[in-house]
Amino acid sequence: MNFFKIETKIDFMAARKPAMAVAVFLVVASIVLMFARGLNFGIDFTGGLVVEVGYPQAVELDGIRGTLAEVGYGNAIVQHFGTSSEVLIRLAPGETEDAASVSNRVLEALRASDASVEMRRVEFVGPQVGDELKEQGGLAVMFALIGILIYVALRFEYRFAVGSVIALAHDVILTVGLFALLGIEFDLVVLAAILAVIGYSLNDTIVIFDRIRENFLTMRKASPIDVINASLNQTLARTLMTGITTLMVLGALYALGGQVTCGHRRRCHRIP
Repeated sequence: MNFFKIETKIDFMAARKPAMAVAVFLVVASIVLMFARGLNFGIDFTGGLVVEVGYPQAVELDGIRGTLAEVGYGNAIVQHFGTSSEVLIRLAPGETEDAASVSNRVLEALRASDASVEMRRVEFVGPQVGDELKEQGGLAVMFALIGILIYVALRFEYRFAVGSVIALAHDVILTVGLFALLGIEFDLVVLAAILAVIGYSLNDTIVIFDRIRENFLTMRKASPIDVINASLNQTLARTLMTGITTLMVLGALYALGGQVTCGHRRRCHRIP
């Protein structure tokens, strides 16, 4: 892709050893964090209560979050469900509380500020379901990596397949390690994002490997390092354009998506 019509000659491979050392350190640190601190699993994995309530008119989520925080449920996940007058509340009951007492307490707190609120449904997700989701989520990531290994091995060469899977595992481990470091809630939405990271990373990897394969045929007298450098420079514009356009889309969603894209978080950027 020669969109900018600029030929670069950056020696990427000159930094391969320090880059490898940094990558290994980050992977090891991420694994240590995952085992030492663990992940902050959401209700989808740990079990909890889902309460759906309805209002006669549109309601602001910040007010509901404040009301729930006053009765001890400050960590509740609150989001619109369907329309701006229907609200879905997800929370984890305490060890000494059952689903009925929690739902009644939530309804009483909401009716104290607005008597017109109606209870629509109450569902309890047990820990057994949460454990099953953990196992299936881990298997989904593992099977995705195995499938990629097989595809790349058949499409290119086995050595390319091993390299691509190692690169994908690096991206996944660092992403999960960041969640462990920051204590960000890990739910099914994040799991889907992890699978998206695998697909996104693989896309660029396949493009670069395909160019390396082509250059090995045309640059027969060049060393493998020169071939890889040439391939990286030839695909650099494409990589930059893909990354920049993706960041533009994410920026637009973050700024203009509103409650649809980030209403389930406790804090959300909103355009005044």
